[in-house]
Amino acid sequence: MATARSEKTAIFRTFAFLLIPFMQLVGKYRTHGAENVPTVGAAVVSPNHYSNIDPIVIGYMLYRLKRMPRFLAKESLFRVPVLGWMLTKAGQVPVLRTSGAGADPLATARGIAAAGHTLVIYPEGTLTRDPELWPMRGKLGAVRTALDAGIPLIPAVSWGAQRILPRYGRLSLFPRKPVDIVFGPPLDLSRFEGRSSDPKALAEATQLLMNTLATMLGELRNETPPQKRWDPAEHDQSEIGRFT
Repeated sequence: MATARSEKTAIFRTFAFLLIPFMQLVGKYRTHGAENVPTVGAAVVSPNHYSNIDPIVIGYMLYRLKRMPRFLAKESLFRVPVLGWMLTKAGQVPVLRTSGAGADPLATARGIAAAGHTLVIYPEGTLTRDPELWPMRGKLGAVRTALDAGIPLIPAVSWGAQRILPRYGRLSLFPRKPVDIVFGPPLDLSRFEGRSSDPKALAEATQLLMNTLATMLGELRNETPPQKRWDPAEHDQSEIGRFT
């Protein structure tokens, strides 16, 4: 089982050295529900996704909690010189956004979970298409991985990163922006145990996850989320690349 000492390898320390000063420069962070993140052992953390910088926010907060996150990240990042090598060395998982032959990222994720690490899987699979930045419809990978591995699924939301880097906007450095991060209690998936190959069960569990994220974000924003999750297919929106 991975421990804080064994997880914090040289490559993670390098990422921290490069990124933490910048993150501290642009944001002021408040973490809520840190007790819901297991201190040892595997877990899937499933956050909302509304800014290209919010994965760094989540990664930074998990690092502060002494967990070294492994992300399912778009494959194109792994083709960037130096960065791609660092991502691979840090155990990050490339994901092709188009259909075709290739490695199964969820199979790799299961191996990471078996090693006792923390996985970050964005259930939306891309930046939300919701005009008001609410969580949209989810994909099945997060709940499938948690059910397959028998590990906790931790819903997480953040808000404020859009002030640092708006969706498809320009980076804003000053002044420092307040960013809140909430880690919720593990989602109760007991009624779905043993059904990780059942598409109906996965869809129902994913809907539960997305509704939980919407509720948590509503509490964080002090607003009421829409009753229905936004579906890009119903609005003729692409799920790959820019959509505005």
